Amino acid sequence: MMQERKAHKKQNILILEDDQELAEGISLSLAGEDFAFVLCGTIAEAKKALQEKSFALLVIDINLPDGSGLDFCKQIRSSSRIPIALLTARDMELDIVKGLECGADDYITKPFSLMVLRARIRALLRRNTEEQKSEYEDSVFRFCFDTMEFYKDGNLIELSKTEQRILYLLVFHAGRILTRERLLEWVWPEGTEYVEDNALSVGVRRLRDKLEDTPSKPAYIKTVYGKGYLWERH
Repeated sequence: MMQERKAHKKQNILILEDDQELAEGISLSLAGEDFAFVLCGTIAEAKKALQEKSFALLVIDINLPDGSGLDFCKQIRSSSRIPIALLTARDMELDIVKGLECGADDYITKPFSLMVLRARIRALLRRNTEEQKSEYEDSVFRFCFDTMEFYKDGNLIELSKTEQRILYLLVFHAGRILTRERLLEWVWPEGTEYVEDNALSVGVRRLRDKLEDTPSKPAYIKTVYGKGYLWERH
């Protein structure tokens, strides 16, 4: 059953789904976006594929003929940081919780729209590329995201996980306007429908309180009205 669909670039995505029609539909919906697909119907096939190729993303169904997708996810996560999206039945909240606890980066509930699927997959791939960076330094700040140590003028600053994620995207896109939508997608990848409308604004305000000399007149985290935010390097 293992099949491969080629695209222009070698950004491989493995789809582990025993419903062949659904797996075909997923790969066809993403055709033309520079992805190459390997479709597997069993965990055994997926293990073989993982030995033969490197993948940018794994899409794994939870219920499989030869075992649990959750167990397989946990097994992969023990030795790899490759992004994993789980396919779950609608309203199976326990599966979603277990999946995230097993190390999955996102979940996609069935049935799903192909437009939503494309957006979630692109977000995971983009986030994986961005997470390869870990340190930022300028004349005032030094941020070590791997060790979660953040300094201003040599003084250690404590940041929450949400504040760290907002800061990460801002500083590694210094000078570029980041829309609220982009930030929301990055900071809350599990779905912005569960996030309060002002959560991002609160996170930015708290960051300013900790990083700016005068939070009411920010010199680093600038608001671009009607567009979003940007980090201004000094």
